[in-house]
Amino acid sequence: MDNINFNHTTPIQLRFNDFDALGHVNNSVYFSFYDLGKTSYFNEVMPDVINSREVGVVIGHIDVSFLLPVYPGENVSVETAVVEIGNKSFKLLQHLVDVDTKEVKCICHTVMVCFDAKTKTTRPISEAWKKAMADFEGNPELLQVHGNH
Repeated sequence: MDNINFNHTTPIQLRFNDFDALGHVNNSVYFSFYDLGKTSYFNEVMPDVINSREVGVVIGHIDVSFLLPVYPGENVSVETAVVEIGNKSFKLLQHLVDVDTKEVKCICHTVMVCFDAKTKTTRPISEAWKKAMADFEGNPELLQVHGNH
């Protein structure tokens, strides 16, 4: 499993509608949990991402591994970290965890792409955003561009 120190946590309030006939959170609901985590992360680290209608980020790829079910009454949260920054995209790692037992219930790897809404094209991530993410994560190595993404 990924050995990451998460600096951002978003508490999740489970709702009646989140559960399916088997009595656990339906797999499609996890994506809304991860979206809440992303939104909270961006609000704290890069508020320009949320507040701009011109330049922001979109999901380019998402990969989810469901490890353990989430049942009513469990106390869960989403941990979010930027683990790699490229030229036009960055990678997020998110864990849905049981706050009480520390069990990781689900893991999400997401590629976020910087997107210009006016031109409807990808664009390079601003240096300010890169620095904000690296500083928040306490990881200056994130500023060393990996690959061609």
